[in-house]
Amino acid sequence: MSTVANIVNGEIQKNGVAASEAKNTAKSGDLDKEAFLQLLVTQMKYQDPLEPTDNTQYVSQLATFSELEQMTNLVASSDLTRASQLVGQYVTIKDVNENTLEEKIVGGKVDYVTVESGKAYLNIGDSKYSIDKLDSVVDEKYLNAYNLANEFISSLNSLPTLANLTTSYKDVIDNLTGVFDDMSSYEKGFLSQAQIADFKKYQERMNELLHIEESEAVEAATEAEEA
Repeated sequence: MSTVANIVNGEIQKNGVAASEAKNTAKSGDLDKEAFLQLLVTQMKYQDPLEPTDNTQYVSQLATFSELEQMTNLVASSDLTRASQLVGQYVTIKDVNENTLEEKIVGGKVDYVTVESGKAYLNIGDSKYSIDKLDSVVDEKYLNAYNLANEFISSLNSLPTLANLTTSYKDVIDNLTGVFDDMSSYEKGFLSQAQIADFKKYQERMNELLHIEESEAVEAATEAEEA
């Protein structure tokens, strides 16, 4: 004897075996194409033969799933093509820390491309980034100047305030001075006028501290001789 399910307002009432099979294919509110097909088969299998279900809506939904699948595949293929064209080029990536939501720009040469779960990833050095995080494509000169300026700014920001500066930071100031003096005008263009002005203040303050330290040393030596 065949199993017959009740239909109310055009919808099958999923009881018994029909409910069990349908439940396994629709555990969540969102169905993918495969789950939809399984649910459709279950619906057709247990429909009332005296009042068959109108399949027009199902056919329409299946067509929609097919269109979405084709569109998704097209986007994935397009991303892979775009990523492959970036191999050997210099790019900047806008990376966001998932925990702190802090945004930072990283850059480098794209060594190769990998694909994971249909998504293309740019491999730069020891890190990989989704193609979605691509910020811009730049030439090597630009990227080198950008990275040099960022390193300079990072070192400058690591210094204490001018009021708390001591001669123990002399090596840091000397290193920054060497880097700044070796910068081309193009590279210095990646520093703001305010940052350059701050650096000059640190140079001046360090010179003052060294002069004070030297004067105190001379004074101490003189007092020692007189004693």
